Amino acid sequence: MRSGRVAALVALACVAAACTTSGKPTPTQTGAAAAGMDKFYSQTVKWGSCDTYPTDSKLPAGTECTRVDVPVDYAKPGGATAQIALSRVKATGQKIGSLLFNPGGPGEGGLWMVGQGNGTPIAERFDRVGFDPRGIGASVPLIHCLSDKESDAFRAEPPHDNSPAGIAATESEAKQVAGECTKNTGNEFLSHVGTREVAQDMDIIRAALGDDKLNYVGFSYGTRLGTAYAEKFPTKVRAMVLDGAVDPNGDPLSDSINQATGFQKAFEAYAADCATKPDCPLGTDPAQAVNRFHDLIWPLWDHPSVAKDGRVVTIGDATTGVQAALYGEDGWPILTQALNQLQHGSGDLLMRLADNYDGRGPDGTYTNSQDAFNAIHCVDDPPITDQATIDRQDAEYRKAAPFLDDNHAGAHAPHPLCNFWPVPSTGGPHKIDGIAGLPTIVVVSTTGDPATPYQSGVNLANDLKAALITNTGTRHTAYLGGVQCVDDAVNAYLIDLTIPPAGLTCG
Repeated sequence: MRSGRVAALVALACVAAACTTSGKPTPTQTGAAAAGMDKFYSQTVKWGSCDTYPTDSKLPAGTECTRVDVPVDYAKPGGATAQIALSRVKATGQKIGSLLFNPGGPGEGGLWMVGQGNGTPIAERFDRVGFDPRGIGASVPLIHCLSDKESDAFRAEPPHDNSPAGIAATESEAKQVAGECTKNTGNEFLSHVGTREVAQDMDIIRAALGDDKLNYVGFSYGTRLGTAYAEKFPTKVRAMVLDGAVDPNGDPLSDSINQATGFQKAFEAYAADCATKPDCPLGTDPAQAVNRFHDLIWPLWDHPSVAKDGRVVTIGDATTGVQAALYGEDGWPILTQALNQLQHGSGDLLMRLADNYDGRGPDGTYTNSQDAFNAIHCVDDPPITDQATIDRQDAEYRKAAPFLDDNHAGAHAPHPLCNFWPVPSTGGPHKIDGIAGLPTIVVVSTTGDPATPYQSGVNLANDLKAALITNTGTRHTAYLGGVQCVDDAVNAYLIDLTIPPAGLTCG
């Protein structure tokens, strides 16, 4: 899930990672490569230094990198190709195979994920592999829309209310962003950056790694990739763990409201904890926390704070920073510090949180995660074009998450970015009732997950006839996050294919 000014242009179309691509079975489900695909499935990769592979996170010592070729358009395997960047840390003991990770997003690079599970049994038994999905990070070509200066400028723009003039300004900005994506990336590549393509890339990665079957851990939007892979290549799955799940049959409107509800609950949990602390900027009465929060945030609409580097801290950036800190309880102390700073006139820490979330480095350069989020989201999800539905979604979102209400609603709401996107969407919600040939996989869902609500995991486990692990807590995803009960059960599944006991609850 992403926020911020540019991402806000997307928000009303469909909550981040709320829908799953659909697709009919193909011959590749039985392992037979489609015509013209042999050259991709038989390619030999050479691992080497990662020095020339850009990443915003330090890779562990001993990490190797490479790129594999994939077709841009799987319907035209003889046409243009893309190169997918991979990272690998070899197993330290008796190897079972490779374990592929994806961190979510959409739009996030995953080379850094080779560091997940250091010192655990999975590091001993698997080559841990990360990858930057097509168009992202160190993969080639890149999705590129806005320059660093343009991204800063968009974030610094004064906010628009939902008056007719404000709506017109918001929609004009959306059209501008869409036009920049066409100009800098090209519509041909933009048409093929979605989940359906990345799932097929994952099968080429599997083959390039020399594995007959895939071992995969996907977090958040990464569960959407895993589901799409399972639908298309069910007999090629050995083990799959989907943590922080997306419901493939989720309705875009209701999913966005459910996510708003999740963040409201996370805010309330934070406020209740904060109220027990002597330095709580929201006071000692959790029932008044939303009002106290509005007292801090709403003035930024007309009077943004000025950060130490001279940039203005708008209400959009401040809200992004707050939401970023609500992804897990470990962010609560930072949020308290940031809101206390704001209470004294400084938005610097909120800006740093927003920068980290939006992929902006200290030197002012951005990763392309925000551009990629927009591009993938718009090609994956059918846009909501009915004005009455857009208006209802805006009203219901504000009601579901009152702490996020900016107090500038109107009779209508703007059409989101995806309604102006230059290429059509290729996916949408659909019902799954088990998948023939798919072994038992594992879904992990956390009761207080703000970004991917618990019920989505329950629904996905039912759809895929999967084993469900329930984690009790307020955080986004659980595996390898310090919950030993979850880690033990998932590790046993990945290594020995031991199915977790029915009804397993951790936390």
